[in-house]
Amino acid sequence: MTLRRVEAFVHRTSSRRRIMSDLATVLPALLSELVHGSPDPSVGTFMLNRGDLGLLHALEQISAQTASTTPTGGATIAAHVDHVRYGLELLNRWAGGEASPWKNADWTASWRKQAVTDGEWRRLRDDLRRESEAWQGNLATLANLDDTAAKWVAGSVAHLAYHLGAIRQIDRATRGPTADEERAASVASPHRD
Repeated sequence: MTLRRVEAFVHRTSSRRRIMSDLATVLPALLSELVHGSPDPSVGTFMLNRGDLGLLHALEQISAQTASTTPTGGATIAAHVDHVRYGLELLNRWAGGEASPWKNADWTASWRKQAVTDGEWRRLRDDLRRESEAWQGNLATLANLDDTAAKWVAGSVAHLAYHLGAIRQIDRATRGPTADEERAASVASPHRD
């Protein structure tokens, strides 16, 4: 191997390590913002409007009955939540060492279970909280991923953001502050960014 090839390999390897290190910081922060929100309007955000309390708080605002209905005839909020929970469960199993938990995954099961009881809704929210917090911790420790795995990992945050948006389109009670409300809170705050 020539010196030039060795230098190119070292550069690629060091760049890849730096990127993975950056992702291990950025992705957990973005996931946390989506799931737990940014309740302090004086703190800047990256994905949600300032003062948005995030997905878990939004889901606490609606009943099992509301989570089980949809005005458009599409998927219910309960189905979206179970789909996200299931995806995070599979990712956590993978991060825990299971080779390919998605090999026999049934991605359609969540979409078939549209309605939940009060107890099922509470358990579903608790399970989503547990899986999202576990995934946030796992995101911070993942390293040396191949390109496909790195795309799945980064895509998991985008996937959750998509479903948060879909849930908020189904029921207004799950929405965070509007841009106008964010601006008003930001102007009123003594700690503007």
